[in-house]
Amino acid sequence: HIIEQKELRINLPAKEVIVHDKPVNLTRKEFDLLLYFISNKNKVISKSALAEHISGEIADMFDNFDLVYAHIKNLKKKLQEAGCGNYLKTLYGSGYKWEV
Repeated sequence: HIIEQKELRINLPAKEVIVHDKPVNLTRKEFDLLLYFISNKNKVISKSALAEHISGEIADMFDNFDLVYAHIKNLKKKLQEAGCGNYLKTLYGSGYKWEV
């Protein structure tokens, strides 16, 4: 029930993210996104797939992806501030990819 990738450790039952032995305070959506990226490691994930993952079926009603951008921006910022490597890559025009 523990996922480890380099300096990043995720305790699934506790819903806890730790970088370099320091806890990282993520929202539920950020935590879910992180798990989604890690479970799809090295795969390109489109903005629409992320919107659907975040919002469920109502994602089809959105014309823009501001919600996706905001959650990803916050997730990246929190991980980088904790000292985590830049594993979440933005692929302009395609989506995002978690590379370790």
